[in-house]
Amino acid sequence: MNGPSVLCTKCHSTLPPDFFQRTELAACPACEALIQVEVFPALFKPIAVGKFGETIMMDGEAGCFYHPQKRAVVPCGGCGRFLCALCDVELNDQHLCPVCLETGRQKGKLPQLENKRTLFDSAALSLALLPIIMWPITFMTAPAAIILAIYGWNKPSSLLPRTRIRIYLAILFAGLQIAGWVLLFTGVFSGLFRSS
Repeated sequence: MNGPSVLCTKCHSTLPPDFFQRTELAACPACEALIQVEVFPALFKPIAVGKFGETIMMDGEAGCFYHPQKRAVVPCGGCGRFLCALCDVELNDQHLCPVCLETGRQKGKLPQLENKRTLFDSAALSLALLPIIMWPITFMTAPAAIILAIYGWNKPSSLLPRTRIRIYLAILFAGLQIAGWVLLFTGVFSGLFRSS
C-alpha cells in the first residue's frame, strides 16, 4: 500500500483497505484480534504541494522582507512588509507575515485562532448566586458581580453561540442583594435613631 497505513492496535501489522468503514467487527489477519476501523477520507487524500519562493530574476523587483533573494508576491496586511510565497500566511482572505500572525495570536487580535475565551457572563452569575448560601459575603460579591457583568458586556462570548441571559440574571440577582443590604441598613439605622 503506497500511502498512509492503518495498523492493528494489538499486533501493529498493516491492515488491508477492505477492513475500513465496516459496520461489524473483523478479525485481524495477523493476530485474529477483533477490530473495527473507521477512517476519515482525509487520511488518503494526497498532500498538497507547498508553495516555493521564486528567485528575483530582474533588477527592480521587490524582494521578500524575510528572504531578500526571493520575489515578493504580496504585502503583509498587518505591517505592510513584502512577502514571498514562503512567508505569506493567508487567513480569511488576509495575508499576514509569520511575525504578525504570532503577535495577533498572542494578543488575541485574531479571533479565528482563538480556542478558548473567558465566560464573563457565567462568572458574574456564579458570583451573584453562590455566595447566597453564606449571605454575609454578598455585601462584597454582589457589587463585584455587577462590575464583572458590565465589564464582560461587550467582550466576545463563548466560541459557541450564547444568549445574554446569564448577564441579565447576574445583574438582577446582584441588584436584589444590594437592595436587600440597603433596606437592612436603612432599617437598622432608622431603628437606632428612633430609640435614641
